[in-house]
Parts: sequence; C-alpha cells; structure tokens
Amino acid sequence: MATSKIKKGDNVKVIAGKNKGKEGKVTSFNPKKHKVVVEGVNMVTKHTKPSAGHPDGGLIQEEAALDVSNVMLSVDGKATRVGFRIENDKKVRFAKKTGKAID
Repeated sequence: MATSKIKKGDNVKVIAGKNKGKEGKVTSFNPKKHKVVVEGVNMVTKHTKPSAGHPDGGLIQEEAALDVSNVMLSVDGKATRVGFRIENDKKVRFAKKTGKAID
C-alpha cells in the first residue's frame, strides 16, 4: 500500500461538502475505507440508549467520518498539496506550496 498523505494528528482543511472551509485536527484515519475523522467537523446527532457511559441516554453530538479526498493538509493556515522526497536516506512528506518538510 502506498504511503498516505494525511496522517493522524495532522491539521487539515475541508475543501468540499457542507463543512467546506472548516479546519481541524485529524483524530482518526482509516486507510482501508479512505476516511478521516476531523475534530469539530461534520458533527452528527446520535440517539443513544441509557448505558454505563451515558446513564441518561438521549442525543449525543459527535464527529462523523469524511472521505480523505475532501480534506487537504493545512500548513501555516494554508491548504497545500503533499509531496514526498528523500532526505538523509529517509522518506519525508513536504508541503508543495512552501517546500517545508512536514515530518
């Protein structure tokens, strides 16, 4: 499998969909389904039964997954494409807009 351009902990900007323009941190990434969950973006309401974790049950707001193609890495507040290059015998991601190494 190819190396992913988006990783857990990256700051990303949503570039398509109802949440276009919002920014947040990637909290989880599923490479098999090509989905990311971004903190504070794509909020959905879930109906839950009473349980040990939520004794009252009711409505809970949580983030839903977005397709990885709808987000773009954000470096210094600007969305940028990601490239790869070899530095000191190590593969490193870099921002194509600024040329900065990300990792």
